[in-house]
Amino acid sequence: MEAARGEGDELIADYVDCLMSLDTNARSVQNGDLILGAPVVEAGVAASVGGIMEQDAMKDFAPPEAPKEPMLGMIFESDEAAKTFYNEYARCLGFPFRVGRSRRSKGADEVVVMKRFVCSREGMYTKKNPSSGEATKKRERMSMREGCNAMIEVVRESNHWVVSKLETAHNHDLGTCSRVGYLRAGGLLDGSNKITMMGSDRMLFPRQNVLGEGGDAQGLLDYLKKMQASDPAFFHVIQVDKNSCPMNVFWVDARAKLAYQHFGDAVTFDTTYKKNKYMMPFVTFSGVNHHLQPVMFGCALLMEETECSFVWLFETWLTAMSGKEPCSLVTDQNRAMKTAIGKVFPHTCHRFCKWHILSRTKQKLAHTYSEHPTLRDELESCVIRSETIDTFETTWMSILDTYDLRKNTWLQAIYNIRQKWVPLYQMDTFCAEISRAQKLETLNDFYKKYFSTKATLEVFLTQFDLSIESHYEEEAKADMDTSLNLVTTKTASPIEKQAARTYTKAVFSKFQEEFTESLGYIIRKTKDGCISKYNIMKDEDSSDTFCVTYNASTKMAKCSCKYFESSGILCRHILGVFLIVDPRLLPPDYFLKRWTRKARDDGLFEYNGDNHHEDVCESIASRYDVLCADAIRCAEKGSGSETVYKAAKDILQKAYEEVIAYERNPVRVSQRDAININEDVMIDDTMTNQSLPDSGRKVTNLLGQFLGSSWSP
Repeated sequence: MEAARGEGDELIADYVDCLMSLDTNARSVQNGDLILGAPVVEAGVAASVGGIMEQDAMKDFAPPEAPKEPMLGMIFESDEAAKTFYNEYARCLGFPFRVGRSRRSKGADEVVVMKRFVCSREGMYTKKNPSSGEATKKRERMSMREGCNAMIEVVRESNHWVVSKLETAHNHDLGTCSRVGYLRAGGLLDGSNKITMMGSDRMLFPRQNVLGEGGDAQGLLDYLKKMQASDPAFFHVIQVDKNSCPMNVFWVDARAKLAYQHFGDAVTFDTTYKKNKYMMPFVTFSGVNHHLQPVMFGCALLMEETECSFVWLFETWLTAMSGKEPCSLVTDQNRAMKTAIGKVFPHTCHRFCKWHILSRTKQKLAHTYSEHPTLRDELESCVIRSETIDTFETTWMSILDTYDLRKNTWLQAIYNIRQKWVPLYQMDTFCAEISRAQKLETLNDFYKKYFSTKATLEVFLTQFDLSIESHYEEEAKADMDTSLNLVTTKTASPIEKQAARTYTKAVFSKFQEEFTESLGYIIRKTKDGCISKYNIMKDEDSSDTFCVTYNASTKMAKCSCKYFESSGILCRHILGVFLIVDPRLLPPDYFLKRWTRKARDDGLFEYNGDNHHEDVCESIASRYDVLCADAIRCAEKGSGSETVYKAAKDILQKAYEEVIAYERNPVRVSQRDAININEDVMIDDTMTNQSLPDSGRKVTNLLGQFLGSSWSP
């Protein structure tokens, strides 16, 4: 069984390396098949924002230059730079390549000191001996290995990399891949599942269709058209090549954009499709709302995982979100993605998802886990439940010693980057993670529920939209539950009652846990004065001691655990101090609006920053976008019940008639005083030649109540 698995892994590696090393920027369409053609110098973008189309002109394409030949002694800044150079060289000559070998230095650091890039036809395919005792007959697989010796090897010297070995001769024709294996979950691809790729000599070979069975580019366009028609504020951008063929696609609807303005401080960029055998290249931006539920901020089909593709996607998403960067961005580990994030989000804290790393640890230590069933829980507890950095590091080393894992390269590697994924090292930055054990639904979970290889892209996206719609319904139910049902307090403390009135039920439950825990801590004052200090510990023998600093003049406190900074909820240590110094009410600054019942109320015009009112007049698209957001907010309020719905319909009709009246008399508009939407407004019959009916003479203050006091025309 292991031998068969190794055979499959070897073939999959060949296939992936083949695809990744070929240039996928140049594409054309012939007879419904996707063709990869000559290299492209630059790509265009077709964008649709609120129904307004923009097309980058594809002009002045320079002919491709001859590839620069590799030579012994060539110097590169990094191994990645050497790989990029060899990728361009291989693309121009028409052969795929892969990393054939790498070597690390000895010692604790174990940094990479050598890499060898080889032609994907390097080595020979060895057919496994069928007499291995396996009951299941394995199908014959194709291999592209033919014993080619072409390769380039680079070694680290001081602060640069040098070509130490080189072989440029191939034992096969360049630009052809007639024997490439192509894969599909459950069997070989049939004709309907193939997309044609073209090498530099116009020879064709098949690859897996990333858009679903049969290739559904038209289905994608139909989906985008449908979304645009149903949502005028729908935003989508299609990145195309010089032949106007789609490369990457991004889209986001008005509700997601509005949600981002309220909950976009902490974002997760989900690429877990890579874990799924179906390999739909679908990625999402998401976060968590005030009920601790997942909320979507945009979607994309990403055909390539290159730095350029990530930069394009992140910049496009940032444009859709009015240029507002998140405080923190959680992603999987990917070098190209990391570089792109540094360029597009220079002020955002980039973190690796701890659940991805713990999941990969399960794979890397599968043998050890099978021998020691408790190891998995111990590692997870160390990462999630440690309260201080010292405790984490002590526990981590103890686990390594207990299970003799000091020399395990995987554990050494993730420990060396612990500042990027262990929560304790990231407490300075807000991440909307009230509980470290909090785990939201991922794309991989969605795939398992709804997706199959028989589903077209359009069907897949429709299923995804239905899933998102269910999320909005769950949020509406939680809003109603919070409004109608009182929460139960466990004490008579005014602080707990204040929090119960302010937070949503889900968030109050977390606050209540911290509050009740604060009652069991030992608090000792270590410094008097206007700024006093306290040491807080669980018990006399506790190894973890926290320091709280309290400012009596501002009534504000800070704790060494930094739980409030990272989660937006006061920690048990500060709450314990407040019960001593001022047991009445907490300062308003400690109630982060994004966690409160009014998270989606008011502040509608704040999301573009202080200069919003100036910027909004710059284009029709921006004004249109803001008005759509107002309409959506009114719809959210007006759909709560049938009675409110009828009132909202009547109010919006009257408001529309007001707008028409102003449109017909622009001169008169400039002479009128600003309208207060919370007051009754009479429409002057002299403003229009056609007098409005009596029912349209007033715009009641209900519209202002729907949209909040911050609404203004």
